[in-house]
Amino acid sequence: MSTTRSLSSCLSAWHSMMPRLVPKPFNLRSSGKVLCLHRGALLAESRGSISPGLSSGYNFSSRLTFVGISRPSVSTSATSRTYPYEPLEIPFEPESFPTIGENSGGYETWNGDLLVVGCYEEDFECGDGDDEKVSIKSDLLKRMDSSYDNAVSQLVTKFGFKGSQGASQCCWLGKNAMSLCLVGLGSKECKDPGSVWKGLGKSIASAAKSQKAETVGVVLTVDQSIDSRAGEHVANGIVNGAYEATRFKSKSTKPSARKIDLFFSSGSMSESIAKGVALAKGSLFTRYLVEAPPNVCTPSYLASAASHIASLCPARMSLKVLEKEDCEELGMGLYLGVAEASKEAPKFIHLTYTPEGEVKRKIAIVGKGLTFDAGGYNLKAGAGSMIEMMKFDMGGSGATLGAARAIADLKPADVEIHFIIASCENMIDGRGLRPGDILVASNGKTVEVNNTDAEGRLTLADAILYAQKNCQAEYIVDIATLTGACMIALGGDIGGMYASTDSVAEQLKKASAETGEKVWQMPLEPGYLEQLKSPIADLKNTGGRMGGSITAALFLKEFVDTDKVKWSHLDIAGPVWNEKEGGATGFGAQLLTEWAINRSK
Repeated sequence: MSTTRSLSSCLSAWHSMMPRLVPKPFNLRSSGKVLCLHRGALLAESRGSISPGLSSGYNFSSRLTFVGISRPSVSTSATSRTYPYEPLEIPFEPESFPTIGENSGGYETWNGDLLVVGCYEEDFECGDGDDEKVSIKSDLLKRMDSSYDNAVSQLVTKFGFKGSQGASQCCWLGKNAMSLCLVGLGSKECKDPGSVWKGLGKSIASAAKSQKAETVGVVLTVDQSIDSRAGEHVANGIVNGAYEATRFKSKSTKPSARKIDLFFSSGSMSESIAKGVALAKGSLFTRYLVEAPPNVCTPSYLASAASHIASLCPARMSLKVLEKEDCEELGMGLYLGVAEASKEAPKFIHLTYTPEGEVKRKIAIVGKGLTFDAGGYNLKAGAGSMIEMMKFDMGGSGATLGAARAIADLKPADVEIHFIIASCENMIDGRGLRPGDILVASNGKTVEVNNTDAEGRLTLADAILYAQKNCQAEYIVDIATLTGACMIALGGDIGGMYASTDSVAEQLKKASAETGEKVWQMPLEPGYLEQLKSPIADLKNTGGRMGGSITAALFLKEFVDTDKVKWSHLDIAGPVWNEKEGGATGFGAQLLTEWAINRSK
């Protein structure tokens, strides 16, 4: 047994006899230099080394196998709760997804429950002045109207339907298509076709639900070639549009649509559709995790979710979960300092995607994984504290695992992707972190904690250090619901983006534009770092009230070797949740997936 471990055992024994005098050490450093700098007690120094008595976790192949010591298993299926008053058997994603494909035949001979027609404003003529009468101009709609007993013209005239984006009207046909639905696509001159196609997909899902349709056909009024990514975006909209937050209701509902035929072409439709579905699956995976209550979505549940993803792609995905003891040996004092007050055991999750063939690039996505944030002794209290919403403080880890879920289906070449989450809760307990405590990061840097409610950056710092040391990542993007300041600055639809280089900033802007998940580049103002200086430690964990999102990003940057790593930080506190849209948005999963895929090109 090493010197460090012997000393630690002695101190633990002494602590058990004199609990009021000496705090129990927990954040050991693997170098053996500093055992603990917590609760005002610098306990000891030792030059000894720690022997590798504990394994570094477990690896996932076709099943979980444990190495070194016995540990509780992490299930690849939904976690069962042990208490009778909590929800049971909560799935990580929908049981099934609709089959979406191109149909080279004609809608005239197609038989199904619902025929959806995407219409542009240019397909109709509107009266001038006080005459608001709308009439059909499109040749396709005229042919349909003739075949379907004037059903199209009746919808147009009765409801004044004129192809406005997002508008829809349905009616019963009782023919080869049992129902008909017109969906507006807006003007053909729209400069954001991706949003139009996704909107069409969501309208298809909504119409299928209202008409209780299992089989759906989709027709467009345009004859010319359309956007090459139309199939991807329509499929994405259909799968995302079918989402309903009913898992925790006594009567849950399931999407009705099982098969969707697209009667239009936009190039290589099968590949395009597959990508759209994969991205949507990632987004739904994120939404499922973020909407889950904290008595379900615990650190162990996140580890189980990672295991579920690994089980879907065992040849390419491997999983390692570090327990508290492993993190102690790695010296993750910032992470473990936050976790100390919770009864839920921390789980450090490392999921790796390895491509077939040569690895040309290594990247890492690091997600904040606070499954509940009470604020610690800087308790979230009073109106506006949002404590009841702090289940979404793991939105960064949700996006990270959502991206992993999409990558499991897409399997990009050349790029090795590491998905890293330091998961825990931030609670209150006599053992817990106190304002004024000093913690030691895994690289030896000391941090004075002047606010226990600025905990996410502490956990991220150790996770980012791990990604640099253990993954040799060339690019690292961390994603977190980090600051209320970013919510105030950018509102509920846009995430803040910080980057160490212009190149990585442009990469993320491109991925943002391609997926519709909006980010805005924020400044890493060097002068603001003065706010994080501590007279007694290397850093404080918070600065002043103004520029809080910037100082949080600057804190993280202190743990990045920017000479070797291209780094970016995404603050998604605003767009992670939208009450009007049904709660969890899934924000970040598609953006991160697109960014990762682009690194393989």
